[in-house]
Amino acid sequence: MYRYDEFDTRIVKERVEQFRGQVARRLSGELKEDEFKPLRLQNGVYLQLHAYMLRIAIPYGQLSPRQMRALAEIARKYDRGYGHFTTRQNIQFNWVALKDIPDVLADLAEVEMHAIQTSGNCIRNVTSDHYAGATKDEVMDPRPWCEIIRQWSTFHPEFAFLPRKFKIAVTAAEHDRAAIKVHDIGLNMRRKDGEVGFEVHVGGGQGRTPHIAAKVSDFVPEGELLDYLEAIMRVYNRFGRRDNKYKARIKILVSETGEEEFRKLVEDEFAAQRDAEKIALPPEEIERIHAYFEPPELAAKPASSDSFEKAKTADAAFARWTRVNLHPHKVEGYTTVTVSLKPMGVAAGDATDDQMDVMADLAEAYGHDDIRVSHAQNVVLPHVALDDVYELYRKLDAAGLATPNEGLISDMIVCPGLDYCNLANARSIPVGMAIQEAFSDPDDQADIGKFHINISGCINACGHHHVGHVGILGVDRKGEEYYQITLGGRADEKAAIGQMAGPGLKADDVPVALKRLVDRYRELRTSKEETFIETFEREGMQPFKDAIYADA
Repeated sequence: MYRYDEFDTRIVKERVEQFRGQVARRLSGELKEDEFKPLRLQNGVYLQLHAYMLRIAIPYGQLSPRQMRALAEIARKYDRGYGHFTTRQNIQFNWVALKDIPDVLADLAEVEMHAIQTSGNCIRNVTSDHYAGATKDEVMDPRPWCEIIRQWSTFHPEFAFLPRKFKIAVTAAEHDRAAIKVHDIGLNMRRKDGEVGFEVHVGGGQGRTPHIAAKVSDFVPEGELLDYLEAIMRVYNRFGRRDNKYKARIKILVSETGEEEFRKLVEDEFAAQRDAEKIALPPEEIERIHAYFEPPELAAKPASSDSFEKAKTADAAFARWTRVNLHPHKVEGYTTVTVSLKPMGVAAGDATDDQMDVMADLAEAYGHDDIRVSHAQNVVLPHVALDDVYELYRKLDAAGLATPNEGLISDMIVCPGLDYCNLANARSIPVGMAIQEAFSDPDDQADIGKFHINISGCINACGHHHVGHVGILGVDRKGEEYYQITLGGRADEKAAIGQMAGPGLKADDVPVALKRLVDRYRELRTSKEETFIETFEREGMQPFKDAIYADA
């Protein structure tokens, strides 16, 4: 993974001390809250319902054990003993006192972390495939280019005050696990005639007006990528709405301008760049960054493991976990492990300080010091030998981290909702827990198969409900919470926005309605291998709508 150089270190530490002075002025009353707000947002600090919330950047979702232990210590020392991993591959602390935040940022700086540009109208944390560098289906590892984009975008003077927040995702895999088509810019790495480049998508997003991104270029050579991104950003800065925050995202600009006209604006801007404006990345700098992402030296091993197979035979719970929480590795004899943060009765994405320490220890012992945060609010150990998986599992199980549900119906994306967020209209966490309870039988979950439920507590869609196979949106209706159901969304290479099924349901009715929905799916699927989303796309909305509202 990337390591800070002396310039990174100095910039981050100077920023900490700058913010320390700003916090002192706020606490003394010299700065009012409306004056302090733009300063705190530039440092990842939000004012939530009950306290300030600190959002910490985890670029492209990658952590070292040392960094994970630092997060555990922050949870233990400054928060209430846990942190919340997010769909942006970040972590949030919900109960840090404002007076302590400069000290937290100083502690983070010691392990090469910060909270810069995790909020505000700027380019946010660059995200990627959580299996990057380990999966069989990628063209190449996308993380070096994520890092190059991160360095280009951090403190970029033209893009510090955009019309609205801006998000970039990069993948290099055949199967899109980075949700690039619902990002402001989504990049898919390609090879063409031996050259590496990027397919570029622009204008995706969720929120009030969800959009699937438009493809603006089939192939931008890697040497021209930053110039092309600058062209996109300049078009957005020139023509993006600043008079209405609900229409300020680039998705609205692309939609209202039209794909062809927007593409022409970008191409014209790109062609107009003068030589002095071009970003000529020195080849040695590109090589330097790529070197940080060299794969670990994995000892040669047989494709199968006798100890692994014997453990599956002897331990039924372990066998169940291996069927859903392991992903094929590109090197024989290894696998990629998903550590589910979705046990029964726990808010999705939450991990305790002790659990973070355990994950750090396991990454050191079995995972070549590599930890990833996934978009689905889980943690991934990308490089684990099959021989070590059973011992790893036993230690995860002892820490409450061995829930066998990756990609299944209880592995939900759930935003914090009205329990924490001052923007929310309804609670998300209790609804998610009730759904988990309704589908708590592991055999039942296994029979249902891949099934993505995403829950948001408001229209801002932090729970990505628009792209869940089943999306659930909390709304307020005259002081009472209701939940609207959407069906057919997906965030992969076949990205689609879910369709509204009908009127909102009361919270207690949601799990019952989903039970009927799942029963209807079982009746209609052509085999146990056919997933819910495949059945929905074949059958359409009506049979599932009938099931949801059968008792209405």
